[in-house]
Amino acid sequence: MTTTPFRHAAEKDYSLIHVDRSLIVADKPTRLLSVPGRGPEKQDCLVTRLQAEFPDALIVHRLDYDTSGLIVLARGKTMHRELSILFQDRRVEKRYVAVVDGKPARESGEVDLPLIVDWPNRPLHKVDFELGKPALTRYTVVAYDAANDAARVALVPETGRTHQLRVHMQALGHPILGDPLYAGERALAKADRLLLHAEYLAFTHPVTGKPLDFTCAAPF
Repeated sequence: MTTTPFRHAAEKDYSLIHVDRSLIVADKPTRLLSVPGRGPEKQDCLVTRLQAEFPDALIVHRLDYDTSGLIVLARGKTMHRELSILFQDRRVEKRYVAVVDGKPARESGEVDLPLIVDWPNRPLHKVDFELGKPALTRYTVVAYDAANDAARVALVPETGRTHQLRVHMQALGHPILGDPLYAGERALAKADRLLLHAEYLAFTHPVTGKPLDFTCAAPF
């Protein structure tokens, strides 16, 4: 099911993709936290904005501050538990789109590198073969812009580690354009935002048992 986003009437800077009695699917803009951070200056976030209209909304998974795209929220604690289990058991299909610096040598492949938080340099994460947790990303080159020496890639995270796609693309030698944490000067200068977007989600509705799938095109 491909759904056309509709803009929230109060212009809350996000789009509602799907709403029912059990769950909400929203399109989070870039540079908006998924949940509140530490300190009063980091209280504005997607879940707080949504709770102004849907007081029972609870976040199920997160997107990075700089990442845009599809995100699922549960309505109520019971549904939060059910949806959280779907994500934990990897019964949710996810696909992201990104624009990376250069062109990967292979049209498709995978990055299988364990990740761990880089404690002295938080919030950065890094590859660590001794202490890192398993992380696997599959990628496919969709298009290549020779003039800008940049490739559009589809990314499927088989695991859900923090900053996984960003670190894996950097480790592959093709950081995501506009990444303020992992891109070098060249890749950072090619975009005014992180060019990473959660474009597709699919899972079975916990109540109705019907398959759901949502597509939200990247704004870049």
